[in-house]
Amino acid sequence: MTDSSTQAVYEAARLGRGLSWGSRPAVLVVDLSTGFTDPEAPMGSDLSAVVSATRRLLDAARSGDTPVVFTTIEFDPGDEDTVLWMQKAPSLESLVRDGGWTAIDPRLGRRPDETLVRKKGASAFFGTRLAEMLADLGVDTVILCGATTSGCIRATAIDLMQLGLPAVVPEAAVGDRAPEPHEANLVDIAAKYGDVVPLDAALAYLAGTATPPA
Repeated sequence: MTDSSTQAVYEAARLGRGLSWGSRPAVLVVDLSTGFTDPEAPMGSDLSAVVSATRRLLDAARSGDTPVVFTTIEFDPGDEDTVLWMQKAPSLESLVRDGGWTAIDPRLGRRPDETLVRKKGASAFFGTRLAEMLADLGVDTVILCGATTSGCIRATAIDLMQLGLPAVVPEAAVGDRAPEPHEANLVDIAAKYGDVVPLDAALAYLAGTATPPA
């Protein structure tokens, strides 16, 4: 995931130590709406492998009592005149409410009792009640999935760190439009904001059969 020179610099700075995972995780699926997972969408790309890996985590969570929360970016008509983010990324206009691209990818099988958080910023926490929701559920660790690694995943991982909630990022369950920003941001998250792990490690954690040392 990173070259030897970068790894040496980070190790010298004592970056990348592991976090302590708790006993009450939640699975947070960030922005795996069709607007991001369908290559035909203005903001989309082929994230089939990410969707498949995330579905495995969701099935594991659903087999027990692990909470599942989804987010989707959804703007109101007219937001293009007031939301600064749209100046930088005009394709965000495709994610307007009732516009067809904000629905969660059906391959994930979202259930009616699984919370959907609608947001207008990169972080899943910006302008939402997600922090309060997780606190009410007693969540102490978040398994973070979704898109994009360089955008909403990274922003959400930073906020999780600032909220004191360990972020567990299964590498196969996050994705981006291009490999370079994906890889670079996984390095950044692993160094400073969360634990980037193989999918099997996250599945074992959900099954209660493995917890890594801090």
